[in-house]
Amino acid sequence: MPINLDIDVLRTLVAAHDLGAFNRAAKTVGRSQSAVSQQVSKLEDRLGLELFRKDGRGLVPTEAGEIVLAYARRIIDLNDEAVAILSGSILHGAVRLGFPSDFADGWLPAALGRFKRSHPNVKIEATVDRNTVLAERLEKGQLDLIMLLTETTRVEVETLATLPMAWISPANSVRLPPEPVPLAVLEAPCTFRAAAIAALDKAGIAWQIVFTTPSLAGLWAAVDAGLGVTVRTAASVPDQLVVLNGGAELPALPMAHLFLSSGGRELSPAAARFKEVLTETLPAVLSLH
Repeated sequence: MPINLDIDVLRTLVAAHDLGAFNRAAKTVGRSQSAVSQQVSKLEDRLGLELFRKDGRGLVPTEAGEIVLAYARRIIDLNDEAVAILSGSILHGAVRLGFPSDFADGWLPAALGRFKRSHPNVKIEATVDRNTVLAERLEKGQLDLIMLLTETTRVEVETLATLPMAWISPANSVRLPPEPVPLAVLEAPCTFRAAAIAALDKAGIAWQIVFTTPSLAGLWAAVDAGLGVTVRTAASVPDQLVVLNGGAELPALPMAHLFLSSGGRELSPAAARFKEVLTETLPAVLSLH
């Protein structure tokens, strides 16, 4: 007799993985922590496989768990797509989006892929640029929805997440060279640049800007080449770079804020749905780092 996978259990499974704990998943799916644990245990019993193992305070999928999670996401997407079509909520029109480059390689493709599978008739225009440019375009009505990282502007915003800033260096670097600390930074104005300098000044550590660029890709290339260290969030660090831990004896940094804004304007149905997709995919993006 074939085993039927309950889609509610699959949603719970995906939430537990993306959020890293059963208690956080419980809040997302509207169940108690014990109910979530029981759901996952029953699925493991039916499959005869262990899907998660404990790793410190977090959850790590087993090899079988990785396979089930991959299929679970596809099943959930197909289910939601079918429901959207059958309920008559076929969306049309266009959505004009603005993203910071920190999330252009990870979050943006994930959100766009999920949205387009469910709403293929919607045209999407995505702009990747710095905060100031995105905010200006939003104010002029050239964009419908933008994400901003850390910097506040005149536009009305809502907070999506609060992320720790981090010192970032090449993967083969475990400690810094002697002072002055070499900094690779974006062109001013840049909140991360200002935060790095302020933290070093407060700690009485000498520093020197050795590389400046207008592009995030150029910044990552400079750090990867060993020209200096930089400051961003851990959620946007490329695979070839690492977050320096306490062994590097660098000063603590403030928190960064991830904002979403429509400029106070009412969103079209297509843009409103894309906003929902953004918030739904956020936990998975942040859990990767």
